[in-house]
Amino acid sequence: MDTKRLYRSRRNVMIAGVCGGLGEYFNIDPTIIRLVWAIFGCTGAGIVAYILAAIIVPSNPEY
Repeated sequence: MDTKRLYRSRRNVMIAGVCGGLGEYFNIDPTIIRLVWAIFGCTGAGIVAYILAAIIVPSNPEY
């Protein structure tokens, strides 16, 4: 059984590939994730969460 893993995308990258990786993981358009993250980022906590995700989530080894 192939397990699903969360990785930062190397194909769908704008800043660090976090939103692209989430889009690939949940099988939705990364633009939707980016829009939601931009709205969440206006609170200040979203920026910190993105930086932490960029540090913690590994990059995809397949590409």
